[in-house]
Amino acid sequence: MVITMGKYFGTDGFRGEANKELTAAKAFQVGRYLGWYYGQNHEDGRARVIIGKDTRRSSYTLEYALSAGLTSSGADAYLLHVTTTPSVSYCCRTDGFDCGIMISASHNPFYDNGIKIMRANGQKIEAEIEEKIEAYIDGRLPEIPLAEREHMGNVIDYAAGRNRYIGYLMTVPTRGFNGKRVALDCANGASWNIARAVYEALGAKVYVINNEPDGLNINEKCGSTHIEGLQKFVVERALDVGFAYDGDADRCLAVDEKGNVVNGDHIMYLCGKWLWEQGQLDGNTVVTTVMSNMGLYKALDALKIHTEKTAVGDKYVAENMMANGYILGGEQSGHIIFGKYATTGDGILTSLMVMMAMLEKKMPLSMLAGEMSMYPQVLKNVVVTDKDETMNDPTVQAAVKAAEAELGDSGRVLLRKSGTEPVLRVMSEALEHEACEKAVDDIIESMRAAGKLVRVK
Repeated sequence: MVITMGKYFGTDGFRGEANKELTAAKAFQVGRYLGWYYGQNHEDGRARVIIGKDTRRSSYTLEYALSAGLTSSGADAYLLHVTTTPSVSYCCRTDGFDCGIMISASHNPFYDNGIKIMRANGQKIEAEIEEKIEAYIDGRLPEIPLAEREHMGNVIDYAAGRNRYIGYLMTVPTRGFNGKRVALDCANGASWNIARAVYEALGAKVYVINNEPDGLNINEKCGSTHIEGLQKFVVERALDVGFAYDGDADRCLAVDEKGNVVNGDHIMYLCGKWLWEQGQLDGNTVVTTVMSNMGLYKALDALKIHTEKTAVGDKYVAENMMANGYILGGEQSGHIIFGKYATTGDGILTSLMVMMAMLEKKMPLSMLAGEMSMYPQVLKNVVVTDKDETMNDPTVQAAVKAAEAELGDSGRVLLRKSGTEPVLRVMSEALEHEACEKAVDDIIESMRAAGKLVRVK
């Protein structure tokens, strides 16, 4: 299977190193185009756009650049300040904004940043609009007129929107968390001033780590991509459960009371089963991406719960769910969408739903997640001369087909592009680790034989 993406926009927005690939000038152009594009929907040409940002130092520069672009095109920019991606999505769909912008590179290091754009319903914008923005940035579209005099836009403080989102999260659980000892790893990111407030209001005994952002320490050896610290913390404090968010808190991984990692596939399984048992799993279907583990499909199949696969990215999961009326989907990385409550991945909401499953079923997380067995998986990142040429090379394609044939129904392989690096990701799953390793290495060797391989990361 081969997955492609745009020039600037990948699976989760416009990503790149701040002041290199993603500059203030490009952010200004993004704002200019969005302000003009959505302004066409209003008689007075004045669009309403909401902006949030994470704790990276560069997020402030990009916030000001986007605001300047929007207002110079006649749009009003509403600032949520430091907040989570899901809160921007929430405000989009509840407060009548034309679109929302989140400034974040999610789980990436502090020196990277990104621009995620959402439409009025809170979902990621369509690829067609991303393509138009790219064309404008590259000068392939006519210049947009500047707003003048009273037609220039305003910049408006909208911190109240974040507070209403916090209040909304508190209403989701149907019972309190009294007596539960919960650890929260906020990754020194956007959830640092939100997650604690929600859990304490619900009565849990809360232990928060990595909640002192300084602009440079976001995701640094913490959060969902470095969960080992949370594992140790949960075991040492004998806590009931731990949750790790990423930089913008649109994903969540968990740690059970024994210190085991509970990934997104585990969460989709245990929450899918819980909702199914309650008769609330609309369509009897869970939507996954191509990166979900075969163990998830086997476990759901045993329950006669259907699954659908999309390309990598929670935007594709959300589109499938909305088109078909499904209410649960997500990614192994922890982007989980609960369609009854949100239209995009929400890390804090995900952790609340896991807590509800534990409480309703009166079972520890280790037992709920332990019902699903993960297949062995090997994933290697390969730097290549050209991503598209490598994926389309006959030698490489033949190696992929040969690996698929050798694994048969007991395994699979996946070759996909990174959205931000000159990297191909080669992944295999099988009943035995050795078979995974061989499939991946055979494909990488074909890249070497084709003269496309630079190095294996």
